[in-house]
Amino acid sequence: MILLADVSTIGSGVGIFAAIAFFLIFAVVAYVAFKMLKRTVKMAFRIAVVAVIMAVAVAGSIALWAFSGRGSVERPRPAKVRGS
Repeated sequence: MILLADVSTIGSGVGIFAAIAFFLIFAVVAYVAFKMLKRTVKMAFRIAVVAVIMAVAVAGSIALWAFSGRGSVERPRPAKVRGS
């Protein structure tokens, strides 16, 4: 008896990879935004911009990870038992 027959192992690995890649891309974007705003605006505004970008990164990563392994899995139909 297999208890976890309907769990997709490939989908979860791809989802974790996508979530990590999504987070890293947005972390780099936040770093670049922080460096670009270095001399033009005050520190509080720079931190607020970076916080918003990182919040999007965390939320998107969690969403990608959570929804990645929930594909529809088709279960085989049970074989018909023929009477003799």
